[in-house]
Amino acid sequence: MSDMVENPAEPGPEPANLRFLRVLVTILTGVMILGLVTIIGLMFWRFSASTPALQLPDTVALPAGATAQAITFGADWYAVVTADDDILIFDRATGDLRQRVPIHQKPE
Repeated sequence: MSDMVENPAEPGPEPANLRFLRVLVTILTGVMILGLVTIIGLMFWRFSASTPALQLPDTVALPAGATAQAITFGADWYAVVTADDDILIFDRATGDLRQRVPIHQKPE
């Protein structure tokens, strides 16, 4: 039985299909890492881009009895939606009322 001592033999050559699979997995790993780094870089670049701060008016002078429900801003105007279903459009530079648009309820 001493003749039967197992000696580890040197590994044989790797089969071609296993070598091909190993190369594909390595390439896939590299592509995934590159894609992840690209996505993180694009997100960082996009979110760190400086956007101009929105200039809000100091005060909004609503007509007597009007209560603001919502406000939105345009390039040179801002609009206030009131509880009375009116849209008041003001000039951003002067604060003057440009237009009053009533919101009509649709008949049922």
